[in-house]
Amino acid sequence: MKSITRAKPMEEIAEYLQPFNRIYILGCGTCATMTRTGGVDQVVQMKERVQEIDKWVTGWLVMPTACDEMAEADMERAAGNLDYADCALVMSCAMGVHRVSESLQKPVIPALDTLFIGLEEEPGHFREVCDQCGQCILGETAGICPLTACHKGLLNGPCGGTDGGKCEVDSDRDCAFTQIYDRLKAQGRLDLMRRARPARDYHVELTPKRAIFSDNEEGG
Repeated sequence: MKSITRAKPMEEIAEYLQPFNRIYILGCGTCATMTRTGGVDQVVQMKERVQEIDKWVTGWLVMPTACDEMAEADMERAAGNLDYADCALVMSCAMGVHRVSESLQKPVIPALDTLFIGLEEEPGHFREVCDQCGQCILGETAGICPLTACHKGLLNGPCGGTDGGKCEVDSDRDCAFTQIYDRLKAQGRLDLMRRARPARDYHVELTPKRAIFSDNEEGG
């Protein structure tokens, strides 16, 4: 499971960097490297683009994992060049940007947009599998999340537009509820398709999100 990101437009990054002259670039060796948005090659390319807008890149570093507790120790390796920078341009998911901002007493600028949590189906290709909605119904839908697999994000389906097992929004895409039907049928649990699920309760999806565990529970 990986945090799937995409590069922000350079125009947006340039606007963020406008007040600063000296930039240090941080990448991530885990998710952003796998999605080719913040690995060594992309960081080097970003360095060239930042220099093209007349900024001075004081240095760069690709941390093993930008979002974990070792990020601060990793950044200590960049002491000097990072201290001399006016800001840090971070090429990682939002969790990595947040982690860096907690460890660095200077502006932290995101270079990527975080899209979703994805499952790698083949090298370099990821499929959205979780919306982090806080009310998981995978037990009723044979492990297929309708919020992410259905173009309309329906909790009950299929809709009236499905045709031959394909989605009416994207005819190249399989209908999520046809997939759910087929899998439940194979499992002998087709009765679950008749269950009407209530409308999504957005109060469950806490903002800011947090989990609270009692003393006798284990948190992940």
